[in-house]
Amino acid sequence: MKLKKYTDYALRVLIYTASVPDGELANKKDISKVFHISENHIGKIVHELNKAEILQTIRGRSGGIKLSKHPSEINIGQVVRLMEGDFEMFECFSKDDNYCIITPACKLKNIVNVALKEFLKVIDQYTLEDLLENKSELQNLMEVDN
Repeated sequence: MKLKKYTDYALRVLIYTASVPDGELANKKDISKVFHISENHIGKIVHELNKAEILQTIRGRSGGIKLSKHPSEINIGQVVRLMEGDFEMFECFSKDDNYCIITPACKLKNIVNVALKEFLKVIDQYTLEDLLENKSELQNLMEVDN
């Protein structure tokens, strides 16, 4: 299984934002530079996370991005579900675009569905705080002033 880059980038945005020293704001330009991702793409991700009330954006000259919640309240499974949108891993997962003739007898969908549920069950056990256990090392790698 491969998650979308969009999901990967969203988790990076959250890790970066949570790694900024207390009282400071992250900004799209710095995140873009650190991860070599276009600022426009980061902007779309920030917008989505802001809509979901995971990030808060502050406009203006000294504006930027900060977490809307404490890292312990941001569930990784929730973020993955939000950014992925759906988990249609095979054609048979789609209600509208399934033209596979063996769907009624095929056992693969059930097996993959069980695996997907187990995957989500595992990542639901983690929060953003868990991803920050080595915060100083992350800050050094991202060159965030700590």
